[in-house]
Amino acid sequence: MERKLNENDFIVSKTDLKGRITYCNKIFMDLAGYEEEELLGAPHSIIRHAKMPKAVFKLLWDRIEKKEEIFAFVINESKNKDFYWVFANVTASLDVNGKIIGYHSVRRKPNPSAVATIEGLYKTMMDVEKLKGVEASAQVLFDLLEEKGLSYDELIAAIQE
Repeated sequence: MERKLNENDFIVSKTDLKGRITYCNKIFMDLAGYEEEELLGAPHSIIRHAKMPKAVFKLLWDRIEKKEEIFAFVINESKNKDFYWVFANVTASLDVNGKIIGYHSVRRKPNPSAVATIEGLYKTMMDVEKLKGVEASAQVLFDLLEEKGLSYDELIAAIQE
């Protein structure tokens, strides 16, 4: 069953350099269906949904490891196997010297029409990923960007509007 964020809800989480959760807000816990003690120290992938292309996470990690902000549509899975879509903003957390010390993510309700659009893209990417791997799945996205004449960021912003 699908769970949905309210219009004014924001999910907040922080992770260490390995992607283990170091902070999560109550909305995250409620939506994911986990208690705080189950989440703290757990890999953020605890909520990864099987329909989420690995290629999107590869792009995300490539960007944040270069201290670049990224927005992405993500489908997550709750503890009881419900699912929920988010529009995620992920950034690196830096110390006073500019060294990455962890990662910070704020997620909000995605535009419903964006989810309809992205579901089709992610399904195609997942089909390709199962047959040919993550790089081929990423190429589906890159080919779409080239066809549309948009950067990844431009596409995501246009879909969320």
